[in-house]
Order: sequence, then C-alpha cells, then structure tokens
Amino acid sequence: MSNSTLRASTGLRGQFDDALAAFLDARAADWPDTVPGPLPQLIRRFILAGGKRLRPSFCYWGWSATSRTPEPGLICAAASLELFHSFALIHDDIMDASDLRRGEPTMHRSLARLYAHESEAAAERMGGSLAILAGDLCAMWSEQMFHESGLPAGELAAALPWLVLMRNEIILGQFLDITAADGTTASCEEIIKYKTARYTVTRPLQIGAALAGADRRLITGLAGFGDPLGAAFQLRDDLLGVFGTPTDTGKPDLDDLRAGKPTMLIAIARRRARATQSTRIRDLYGSPGLDESGARTLRAAITDTGAVTAVETMIQRSRR
Repeated sequence: MSNSTLRASTGLRGQFDDALAAFLDARAADWPDTVPGPLPQLIRRFILAGGKRLRPSFCYWGWSATSRTPEPGLICAAASLELFHSFALIHDDIMDASDLRRGEPTMHRSLARLYAHESEAAAERMGGSLAILAGDLCAMWSEQMFHESGLPAGELAAALPWLVLMRNEIILGQFLDITAADGTTASCEEIIKYKTARYTVTRPLQIGAALAGADRRLITGLAGFGDPLGAAFQLRDDLLGVFGTPTDTGKPDLDDLRAGKPTMLIAIARRRARATQSTRIRDLYGSPGLDESGARTLRAAITDTGAVTAVETMIQRSRR
C-alpha cells in the first residue's frame, strides 16, 4: 500500500469514526430511561475502541472507482457497514467463547461482569444472552444508519441487492466455519470466499460502486480485484493466528490454536504432513489445554510440512 493510500485511509477512518460516534450518541440519547444497563455505551466503546474500518473504506473506494465526486452522505452509508461488522464480531466471539477482541474484553465478557455478584454460570449466561441482543442491535442500527445516511433513495435502492448479498454471505461463511469439520482445502476455500473475501472486500466495493450509479459490468468486474485481495487478507490472518503475538492479533496468542478452526494453513499442513508431524498436529491443534510448550511443538510441525511457505506463495499470487 502506498504512502498516499495510507494517508487517505487514515483520514477516512477519522471521518467514519466521527459518523459512527454521532450516530451512536443519538441512539444512546434515544435509549429509554426505563431500560436498565449501559448497553448503548458498551456498544459505542466496542465499536470505537479499534478496528481497521476496511469495509467502510472499500465501500468508499468502490464509489471512487466510478470517478464520481463523493457525496456527503457516502461517509455515513459506508460507516454503516462497520455497525454490521460489529454484529458479526459480537456473535462470533460468543460462538468461539473468546475473552478478548482488539485487546479488550469481548462484549459477552463485559456484560457478564455486570452480574459478577451472581454465580459464575449465571453471570456467563446473562453476558452471552445480552451480547446476542447487543449484536442484533448493531445489525438493526446498521440498517438505520444506511437508510438515514442522506443519500438519495434511488442510490440506496441500487446498492441494496449487494448489501443483501453481503449479509447473507457472512452468515453462510460463519455456518461453514462452524460445520466444516473435514478441514479440507476445498472447504477452507469456501469459508475464505464467503466469510472474508466477499464480505470484507468485494461486496463493500460493489456496494460503493452501486451507490455511485455504476453499471452492472463495472460492479461485477470489481470481484476480479476484491476476491483475490480478500483471500490474501484471510490467509495472512490465518498465519497470524498461529504465529502472531497478542500485539498483532489483539487476543491471547494461543486462542486460535486452541480453537482448532479449519484454515487453509492447517489443511495444507495436514495434507503434507509425515507420520510424526501428522500425529502432533492431530493431538495439539484444537486442544483446549494447549500450553506454550505444546504450541512451540505444533508451530514447528506446521512449519516443517512446508505449509507456511505454501500459504505465503498463495498470498503473493493473490496480490498479482
């Protein structure tokens, strides 16, 4: 990414955050006094505490692909995608029983703390239940922010089919992520396509282009750029999940190894592994009790299969 692109991204993020803060402040002001608890404040903190704002940025750049001058409402419409992303993250953290997100407690953990005076099981149940509602609220607010962005109704209507696709595909991708027990490269490719490539890059680009009035040829053509870039993003994230630090990922460095989710890295490692390597990967990957010593052994086994080099090669090919 060029320096000029980085500077532009930084400026856009500030605009997205300002729009999100204003919208969330308005929702907090609307929150009924008779409903107890700091849910709007926790949602605001969760959203504004971090994140790359990739989906809003790609939406903005999708508009820019048409060479049309951005309208003021574009920032709000694009920022609404971050609210939908927050819905996905909150629910994903519940499903994964994650403790941290971006270096901070996940939504269900934050909400469970409000019930620390009750039994641990009761507090955990309340935290999870309320976090589901917090995620649902983010999804609903995303819809509201998009339609109240200030863009003309015709432009919003043109983008709606692509927005619907994005919403459907992230649910499909999450479903595959949970159920794809075979862990083959083919199933991992499907997860990457729906959960990351389309959701993170391609659909936001297409939403932005559709908002700008692009024709279908341009909109569909953006997939040729977005799908490979999104796949590269996920492959890099998979590597960080195994070899990254908490500074890189914002979560404990053993989380992904203990979770044992199907990834392209692990699929390739299993396919290439010799007997000893295969046993170590089978016994250690996805083990809830994995410790640092076991993690070192597991990382060495994965590396020795050549899977890391293979994934790095796939990333480089995706960027061409």
